[in-house]
Amino acid sequence: MIRPTDTADNSARSPFAGCAILVAALLVMVFLIGFSIITLFRQFNEIAKFTGEKPAPVEITSLDDKEADLNKLAIKLEEFRLALDGKKESVLALTPEEINLAIASYDSFKELRGTFRVSKIEDDALEIAISFPLNGKPRLTREGESGWIASDPRYLNAVLTARPGLLKREVVLRLDAIHVPGSTVPREFTEQMSPYRITERYLNDPVIGPAMAKLTRVSVTDGALVLTRTPGESPADLITDTQVDSASRRLFLFFGIGASIFLLFTGIIVFIGLRAKNKRA
Repeated sequence: MIRPTDTADNSARSPFAGCAILVAALLVMVFLIGFSIITLFRQFNEIAKFTGEKPAPVEITSLDDKEADLNKLAIKLEEFRLALDGKKESVLALTPEEINLAIASYDSFKELRGTFRVSKIEDDALEIAISFPLNGKPRLTREGESGWIASDPRYLNAVLTARPGLLKREVVLRLDAIHVPGSTVPREFTEQMSPYRITERYLNDPVIGPAMAKLTRVSVTDGALVLTRTPGESPADLITDTQVDSASRRLFLFFGIGASIFLLFTGIIVFIGLRAKNKRA
């Protein structure tokens, strides 16, 4: 005859009963870490297929003999800035030449020089030549480098087909395509990069930030980028938070499904082990 105390003693002596939950938790943690590392390296390998080890030079507009054009552009920008606080509609139309001239001449845009140039504007899209740095495959640092892990830089030397839009207080670019000569850029990468928040860095700029916050529309018309502020018109975000967060949600969903499957698997193992222990008891 088995007494209740015998059952309790058997449960207390069972190593599986005491370690099952801990083992399952450790397995889940190892799985998630391994899955994350594998996914990360696969992503870097895919990025390496359409990026380069060195930046490709992007043309910078020469300022030689451009005094007249610079003065005309300066007056145009200042008139628009002053009109933003008026009671009438304010419109600023910038051609590719004027955008590139502003990048080459104004210190606020110096970070874009040699990495960003509007090639043309037609239909409802901009064609933009870029050379953007990306993080490459991580590696252990050599002696003398800061930190334990570094990454070899990669460069996205490409041509963007993009349409301008508004996202809260800034102008963003919705990417239709990324063209890299001799390579194919996966659609998933384009969707993850879009919308490209090219003007996020200017939100705290004392001049550009307040001006962007007053815009109500951004469009492309007759080969020009058109910035509009209409009094009484509420700015409509052409890019929604749902679109901004879609790539992140897909990633978390993927991780969630993987973790759920693994948790189910470990739960079944624990359940089988506990049933076996009860039978022995």
